[in-house]
Amino acid sequence: MNPRLELSTEEMRRFGYQVIDAIVEHLSSLPRQPVGSRAATAAVDAPAEPIPETGLDFAAVFDEVRERVLPSTMHVNHPRFFAYVPSPSNFVSAMADAMAAAWNVFAGTWISGSGAAIIERTTIEWLRAECGFPEGASGLFVSGGTVANLTALAVARHVKVGAASARAMVYCSDQTHSSVMKALRVLGFGDEQVRVLGSDSEFRLSLEDVSAAMEADRAAGLRPFCIIANAGTTNTGAVDPLRELAELCHGRGMWLHVDGAYGAAAVMSAGGRASLHGLELADSLTLDPHKWLFQPFETGCVLLRDGGLLRATFEVVPEYLKDTHHVTSELNYMDAGIQLTRSFRALKLWMSLKVFGAASFRAAMDYGFALAESAEGLIRSMADWEIVTEARMAVVCFRYRAGDDAFHMKLVQKIVNDGFALITSTALRGRTVLRMCTINPRTTEDDVRQTLERVDRLAHELEPG
Repeated sequence: MNPRLELSTEEMRRFGYQVIDAIVEHLSSLPRQPVGSRAATAAVDAPAEPIPETGLDFAAVFDEVRERVLPSTMHVNHPRFFAYVPSPSNFVSAMADAMAAAWNVFAGTWISGSGAAIIERTTIEWLRAECGFPEGASGLFVSGGTVANLTALAVARHVKVGAASARAMVYCSDQTHSSVMKALRVLGFGDEQVRVLGSDSEFRLSLEDVSAAMEADRAAGLRPFCIIANAGTTNTGAVDPLRELAELCHGRGMWLHVDGAYGAAAVMSAGGRASLHGLELADSLTLDPHKWLFQPFETGCVLLRDGGLLRATFEVVPEYLKDTHHVTSELNYMDAGIQLTRSFRALKLWMSLKVFGAASFRAAMDYGFALAESAEGLIRSMADWEIVTEARMAVVCFRYRAGDDAFHMKLVQKIVNDGFALITSTALRGRTVLRMCTINPRTTEDDVRQTLERVDRLAHELEPG
């Protein structure tokens, strides 16, 4: 029995050192580990164990986590994890998360977390400046791109259409992330209110197509109010024509939201900046620091050109929180978004930027661009493979010439089962292709080469067709 749920000073120190030692061992040996593994599917239907009535020894529970839980994961920070969008993370940020959890910082109100609010405002200001947003822009940290998109689109609806949203129309391309569709559904938009337009030959939203769709909807008595553009699609890294879309929106009193969850942070680097012209003209922007800013989950961010619109959309002050609003200059992030109870997400990005410096982050991003270009060159030298989309925003898509869609799906399963690296598939123009994303700064060119050689060997072990 331990009804106070406390450990002695010595126990905390001993258990803490065990955890830190395990973390260091894991991270230092990660390149030599398999990229990850999955628990058996039967585990889903297995009955859950009962809660132990009396406490167990910490060492026994810790061993169970290390032996049974953590091995059954894909290591998204592994140097040979090229699937989806990796989350490379870094040790400083992990320690920041530990501190935020240990201090149990409540980052929703000034009265409860003024130090956290100052750090969040500072870090948001850094991102605002890097993205080229004007002074007066603001934002906040959220769980990820899904909630960031939801937050931005809630502001757009509030500002542009209010309660009269039944005839409001939204425009995006067929490369837009599924989180946008989910956000629009949560906000009450029907599928018929979303015009999903075919992308052009570069997988970008066509300015001509969106203009034509808007004119047709206006003629039908509908109300175009928002264009959702991409700043680095998940599929191919494509960037929509942001500057032109901004001019179109602002000339017609519409809102431009840019989903930059994957690519927007790369504006800090030379390679990213060249691809992201017009990013600074968005009315709202999402980006995920747990992707190309190398943070642990969960770290998403939303920026608004007019920072006051967040509070205008979300501020609701119940009676029991009125004493948090005595001074209007106080910064209460609960008023700027959906969450009242908020963790101290900003600390990890703030600490890692302070420890490593912006120059290190910029170099890490440019290295990701170079790795994708290197991968493309290697694939072009492989006789049985073809490039489907060139390296762009550290993403390259390719395909085995003799294989159909079913072949590529089987190949992905062989790659997963092999465990050396992870590359997954996507669909482009109705064809299944393989896709590599190379944003982990600890990935080496040798990792890329060995992975592609292994994929080539696995492909030849399959019979195409």
